[in-house]
Amino acid sequence: MRHQGLGLIILALMLGMLLAALDQTIVSTALPTIVSDLGGLEQLSWVVTGYMLASTVSTPLWGKLGDQYGRKRLFIGAICIFLAGSALCGLSRNMGELIAFRALQGLGGGGLMVLAQAIVGDVVSARERGRYQGFFGGVFAVSSIVGPLLGGLFVDHLSWHWVFSINLPLGAVALFVIAAALPADSTRTRHRIDYAGVVLLGGATSCLVLITTWGGTAYGWHDPVILGLAASAVALVAGWMLVERWAAEPVLPLGLFGVRAFAMSSAVGFVVGFGMFGALTYLPLFLQVVHGVSPTLSGVYLLPMMAGMLTMSIVSGQIISKTGKYRFLPIVGTAVASVGMTLLSTVTESGSLFTLGCYLLVLGVGLGMTMQVLVIVVQNAVDFKDLGVATSGATFFRSIGGSFGVATLGSVFSATLDSDLREALRGARLPPGFDPGRIQEDPTVIQRLPPGLAQGFLHVYADAIAAVFRVAAPVMFGAFLLSWLIPQSRLRETTKAADLGEGLGATSAERSSLAEVERGLVRLADADLRRGYYDRLGALAGLEGISPQGVWVIARLGGEGWVAAGELARRAHVSREHGRPYVDQLVAAGLVRRSEDGEAVRLTEEGQQAAVRLLRCSREGLRRLVADWGEHPQLERLVDRIAPELLGAAADRPP
Repeated sequence: MRHQGLGLIILALMLGMLLAALDQTIVSTALPTIVSDLGGLEQLSWVVTGYMLASTVSTPLWGKLGDQYGRKRLFIGAICIFLAGSALCGLSRNMGELIAFRALQGLGGGGLMVLAQAIVGDVVSARERGRYQGFFGGVFAVSSIVGPLLGGLFVDHLSWHWVFSINLPLGAVALFVIAAALPADSTRTRHRIDYAGVVLLGGATSCLVLITTWGGTAYGWHDPVILGLAASAVALVAGWMLVERWAAEPVLPLGLFGVRAFAMSSAVGFVVGFGMFGALTYLPLFLQVVHGVSPTLSGVYLLPMMAGMLTMSIVSGQIISKTGKYRFLPIVGTAVASVGMTLLSTVTESGSLFTLGCYLLVLGVGLGMTMQVLVIVVQNAVDFKDLGVATSGATFFRSIGGSFGVATLGSVFSATLDSDLREALRGARLPPGFDPGRIQEDPTVIQRLPPGLAQGFLHVYADAIAAVFRVAAPVMFGAFLLSWLIPQSRLRETTKAADLGEGLGATSAERSSLAEVERGLVRLADADLRRGYYDRLGALAGLEGISPQGVWVIARLGGEGWVAAGELARRAHVSREHGRPYVDQLVAAGLVRRSEDGEAVRLTEEGQQAAVRLLRCSREGLRRLVADWGEHPQLERLVDRIAPELLGAAADRPP
């Protein structure tokens, strides 16, 4: 796509993805205030879980429906669903409404993240796509850092409703730009969508999350409700396994679980999501209630964890790219994260916030060393035909782990808080007319109690938060033990092109195996173009003595007739005077000739042969990058399509 609206479209896509990614973390620092206003502390976890479950389970559907019915109309639909959910969240009058509307918002958010990345491939040439993919990876990094901070700022200076309402004007801008500027895509890919698999898997997951939420708190473990949910989960899982055996395009092929790297990485990813979102959900409550910091400052205190995750995700990707070794990273990462969880289990109401920040940094470093690497492990272990579904499967288990983590740790928190409060109230002298139940419904009332009495209740809340990490620490240690079972194998070339977005985001795009290889290939090619590519390519094509700039000119003129000199300079982003010496060199070498008026240039017969050699060398280089996937006609066609685009012979033709 070559028109002036491309920049606006990319910005609108990034804005849509940013909104969806932010809503995974922006509510964390607003939750204490939301609970204070709406009540229902025991339902706090579902404000996070509702969004994550809906976005995760709907991801496979959005990707395939976009292929089948057109991504533009599906993206517009996803924005509308997301904005409707956001508006209703801001208008919620109780926790039940908020949870339901968060699920609606998550349904749209899953579509935004999936389709935004897919549309980039429709509107940007392969030669430019690697750079834009880096921008979208940066969106996830930004959202993970600023999400909790923005939530605190809105609560402090406006109200918690603005955490959701801010999506409306920003989403409306994205909707208008996409509707007006994005051309309709005519390419359609037919799918046999596994609707039954999605419904059964989503239903089973929801039943299991409800069991972890209600079991031992709202209902006893032997209560008919819990037993009924358990029976339903077993039946749904059995039905899902049966359906997946016969599905033409299963949402998660059962054969993948026979691949040790996939099974172990999924298990470790589940636990990592468990720990990450559990910490993000309950630490702001600890900071705001126990230490009395503002919502904004609670977001600031979370920055060490998020910065540690982001930094080590980048460093881990660089280590893997340079060494080809990855097995040791999740082992070390889960060990460090286990230490971080253990340290957090010692927090008290009298502890130093600086010390807490150090503990969070340790946890973030451990998570950062693990999250992105698990996706690489899976991509490197499966066959080409399973690459796309295995990649989305790896991130699916991390997202589901986050849902289970928030729900399970929420049950631990509620049960510990209820037990400790009963103990604390036994000998406490409460002010006349004070309802002790309000302490559970609205933790901010503790700040209004007499200092001596308040201190006891602050200890209760601190102990309940510490109990969350006392449970999470051994679970994370279990991930450390499982990580030893991840095998090391030779790293495929396209797998080296690590995707920061999939390392930090809760969900990934639902891409085909071919799209996954193309994604890695264009990222590698983009990096190669920035490191003396034309110098090396010219040497391979036998163009000794020709400058890299001259090789660039030959590649751009290949397959074309007369090209205006001014147009060639425009493509190179230089003035005609700057480019003239390089063209003069080619004219002297008999590879280029000028028109009589000197205003246009074209390749000579010898120059056309040189352009063909350049294209052949480009193809051979790309073939080497995909050779470790084996012989597949799809990969051959991919290389033949991308090679001329990377050289610019097709992509840079004037409109």
